[in-house]
Amino acid sequence: MDKILEVKNLKISFRTSSGNVKAVRDISFDLERGKTVAIVGESGSGKSVTSKAILGILAGNSIVEGGEILYDGKDLLKISEEDMCKIRGDKVSMIFQDPLSSLNPIVKIGKQITEAMLLKNKTSRKEAKAEFNALLKLLQQHMVAASGDEARAKELCDTFDKFCIESNKLENSYNTAHSTAFGMLESIEDVSFRLSKKQKMDLKATLKGYAKKLKEIKDPFLTAGYAEKLGKLAEEFTKVAAENNKAENGMTASLEKVFGDAKALLEELTAQERPDFFRVGFYMLKNPDAKLYDMNVAELNAMTLKFLDENFMKEFIALESEGVEHSYQEALEKKEEVLSTLEEAKTYFAGTFEKKEALAYAKTLADKVEAGIDRLEINKDSVAYTFRSSLNNGIEKYFFYKKNNPKEEARYERQSKKREALIARGKTVDWKVIPKVVFDLEDLKKDILKVITVMKARYEANIAVADQVDYNARSIEIIDSLKDKASKVVYKVTPAMAKEKAIKLMEEVGIAEPRMRYNQYPFEFSGGMRQRIVIAIALSADPEILICDEPTTALDVTIQAQILELINRLKAERNLSVIFITHDLGVVANMADDIAVMYAGKIVEYGTADDIFYDPRHPYTWALLSSMPDLDTKEKLDAIPGTPPNMIYPPVGDAFAARNKYAMQIDFEEQPPMFEISETHKAATWLLHPDAPKVEMPKIITDRIQRMKQKAGGAQNG
Repeated sequence: MDKILEVKNLKISFRTSSGNVKAVRDISFDLERGKTVAIVGESGSGKSVTSKAILGILAGNSIVEGGEILYDGKDLLKISEEDMCKIRGDKVSMIFQDPLSSLNPIVKIGKQITEAMLLKNKTSRKEAKAEFNALLKLLQQHMVAASGDEARAKELCDTFDKFCIESNKLENSYNTAHSTAFGMLESIEDVSFRLSKKQKMDLKATLKGYAKKLKEIKDPFLTAGYAEKLGKLAEEFTKVAAENNKAENGMTASLEKVFGDAKALLEELTAQERPDFFRVGFYMLKNPDAKLYDMNVAELNAMTLKFLDENFMKEFIALESEGVEHSYQEALEKKEEVLSTLEEAKTYFAGTFEKKEALAYAKTLADKVEAGIDRLEINKDSVAYTFRSSLNNGIEKYFFYKKNNPKEEARYERQSKKREALIARGKTVDWKVIPKVVFDLEDLKKDILKVITVMKARYEANIAVADQVDYNARSIEIIDSLKDKASKVVYKVTPAMAKEKAIKLMEEVGIAEPRMRYNQYPFEFSGGMRQRIVIAIALSADPEILICDEPTTALDVTIQAQILELINRLKAERNLSVIFITHDLGVVANMADDIAVMYAGKIVEYGTADDIFYDPRHPYTWALLSSMPDLDTKEKLDAIPGTPPNMIYPPVGDAFAARNKYAMQIDFEEQPPMFEISETHKAATWLLHPDAPKVEMPKIITDRIQRMKQKAGGAQNG
């Protein structure tokens, strides 16, 4: 299972004048790479609060009372706003319910899409350079430690660095020329449109500018075989510029011809297969006078790959694999050593401890845990990387409430007595006593122990599969990561490139005539079109995770279906991991891989889409399904009776008990645990207890399940 995001024991409240609203109460779920998790529940269930916590955009009166959100070796709840800005909108993007909340009404759509691309690009290039240097340096250290041949390891890593620099130069030159060609293409489209409308413009200067730009497109790999054609086209533009100086005349025959010739040539030029500059860079480093430009790209890539393998890569990977194994085994040894220390730590934190001593103990323990991290592992173990902050946070919280609980108790008692005294004197009291915010210290100790227990279990799992590690495969992963970082260093997004990408994104999300729409304002788009623009903006930085917070609620049903189909398609094409927030189970029927049903801040049922739709177990899930319309249901749909509870005063037992016709006495007295139904399916309801009476799910649901199974069977047979 490849987890890209882990939410663990998340607890969030909001301060209000009446007391703290318990919005999210100890929820946990995982998001796998390339999968969709749907979080379903009524308004106020905590689903949107969860998504905003992931993105770091909670309201100012929020209180994160506990938990972790783990992504790429970081706890998103504990990193700085500066670090969060590097993730928000870049690695993790969000589509909001109302598209107008994401769009500036007085800024053109095109600028709003390109703005994020241009701002993020400079930062990502700088980060990529630092990450490349750090990873290569660490790899070299382990290659030396494994082989003992410092000179050879240094020579190989220096060569790798040098030919990556050579590759970057070649790629940067190619990108610049390619960007100029693309920019000219889109400019010709714009000018053609303006000419067709006979708009005013300095046509002569524009045409002369094209002649100049064509001379700037001169990367040897891109323009091999095209230099003469580009020169002749530049002369043609210069000639036409002398004949056409008034845009008011519209598209003349000479203009139509030169624009047609330019578009045909530039489209052919930019559609060429791209050389593999990583391979070509090494060849050029060793053969600086080589003339490779006229070679067929497929033949060039094959020839340079063979040369790279025979003259460098096979030897590099052989020594690299030794370094990778050394790093892994060194970390494995430290993992084995720290297991007993983690067990001792459980005993220590279960007892009595002072703050200063506990923090010093935690530092020593975290140092030992972090020594067990394999720093060459590309996919970071977020539990290990965030162990220090999680443990320290648990200790700080314990001592904060150890000190604050008596104060809060005293404050509550003082206000209660004051209110009672006023009432006793016949006064009208229009205020309530703010509920006390106290935590059971033993529960806070358990939170600390859970951090240690989870860490120990993670390292035990790592040790159990140690003999299955493929060091060669890990070496290839590191090389791919270095290649990716090196490529990002030189990938400079120019305004012309950003515009072209924006137009492509608009086309990708289904905007008709994107080149014309690029220069329009949000008010010129319908609701569905605005939501498509918001999706384009969310995708502009190529995120790994896309959060969709009820993105179809404000749209009519026809447009809803189109947007859902679009999100599904983009997920498959881009290998996106999606968190889909909705109050309507029917919306996610054909989208979700896993579904979390939330009520009153807790996940009450979790399972695969098949588990939830074909074998629902919680009465709240039954209620949602019973109120969900479909084309075949003839009987009256069931409305969910009552209203959600006031979360300033959370119910003692099952929060849904007051609205649940199947509720038992225990539901009002004690919260049910999560009962495991299968490896993928669990639900928090006392109806799953072995001693509970047998209760059948509503007939409207059993009939629907039967119909769905018949349809599925018919489709398979057909």
